[in-house]
Amino acid sequence: MTTYSAVVTTGIYCRPGCGSKPLARNIRVFENAAAAEAAGFRACLHCRPYRVAGPIGSDAPELVCRAVRMIIDGALDHDGTEAALAERVGLSARHLRRLFLGHLGASPDQLARSRRAHFARRLLDDSDLTVLDVAFASGFGSLRQFNRAMREVFHASPTDLRNRRRKADRLVADGGLTLRLPILRGYDWDAIRAFLAARAVPGVESVDGETYRRTVTLEGAPGLLEILPGTTDHLLLRAHLPYWYGLIHVVDRVGQLLGLDTDQTAAATALRGDPQLGLLVRLRPGLAVPGTWSPFEVAVRAVLSRGRENDEVRSWLGRIARELGTPVAGLPGGLTHTFPDPAAVDAAGLTGLGLPAQDVTTIAAVTVLARSEDSPLRHGASAAELAHAPGLDAELGHLIAYRLGDHTAFPAADPALKAALAELGVTRDLRGQPWSALAATHLIRHGDALAPSATGVHCGHLA
Repeated sequence: MTTYSAVVTTGIYCRPGCGSKPLARNIRVFENAAAAEAAGFRACLHCRPYRVAGPIGSDAPELVCRAVRMIIDGALDHDGTEAALAERVGLSARHLRRLFLGHLGASPDQLARSRRAHFARRLLDDSDLTVLDVAFASGFGSLRQFNRAMREVFHASPTDLRNRRRKADRLVADGGLTLRLPILRGYDWDAIRAFLAARAVPGVESVDGETYRRTVTLEGAPGLLEILPGTTDHLLLRAHLPYWYGLIHVVDRVGQLLGLDTDQTAAATALRGDPQLGLLVRLRPGLAVPGTWSPFEVAVRAVLSRGRENDEVRSWLGRIARELGTPVAGLPGGLTHTFPDPAAVDAAGLTGLGLPAQDVTTIAAVTVLARSEDSPLRHGASAAELAHAPGLDAELGHLIAYRLGDHTAFPAADPALKAALAELGVTRDLRGQPWSALAATHLIRHGDALAPSATGVHCGHLA
């Protein structure tokens, strides 16, 4: 877990490994940057803590994790309030603040402000976007609000911060906007990339060497995202988008896709001593739980995955994208379409593709859920919540919630997971534990590496 050291005599907080040598009695330790800032400390100019990963620990209470995901999705941007956020998670505003202060050391508003300010600081370093573009790309409602927040967090104006950037910080390249994605040291990009490659939707996603690509849609306009290896503390994201407004939420959704939003240290520690799963964890200590770009897309995948091997599921998803998605010309890696939004999917269109009637009925129900104003198909939804949604059941609830960030979800119907359980002789129920999702990820990784005849996942060369 990333921790930050704050020095009471200087009022500055630092990232791990900073070269400063303060006296131990003058140091306070914080688990996240927002907590250090809420206590009155400012970021070190030398080690730049805004450029390291600071995910929420997997041992945080589920209600706190759910509220954090809502903040990541923009619940406190613009006119969003702590009271409205609390109502969405079923708590009073006072109790939500108490939970945040007790577990994160900062209130929801302080966490949201810190996230926006840190993202803006990275944009000022990495890109040549104007200060005005950086403000709106980072989720601020106005330039005045942006300037005030940056002065409060970094004690300098955005223009001064841009002028301080180092020559090696600038990542500007021809085509697209390149940004650093901070990761925890040891993060297993090879394993996550292999997971995504094995499940890539034809025409929508591709993996070429060390680069993952996918098409996206932002308010009806198509875009392209590319993720590449960087160094030990970051990946690189190259975004080709129709506009930069709200870019922070695009980057956050990429983080959710790659499992960067949760620190799995506590879950991995709990699993290392397991007699059947411990070896898998020790072999891949940096494995994260992959998420998804689109909750609707992962829900459709879950419906199609029951009773089918992976290659057949990918074929059906590719057909849905080709027939119901938006064509996009001129993209690399065989990318041709975006995956359709729920508004473009209906029972008649699915029937025309030749899907069995039962799948058509269930996907139609998923589409209705995804269109609803307060949809249960969202990042952070729990397996129990989804299991009670119209048209779904417990098995689908776990399949979907696993990719939406529920730490306790265990997608037992996944073909690779089933193959791994059989090969390892694991028969006990692994659902509902704080580490269930991480256990499932290690098992799926193991199942993917088995013979194709056992799993239907033709990616043994990626092991």
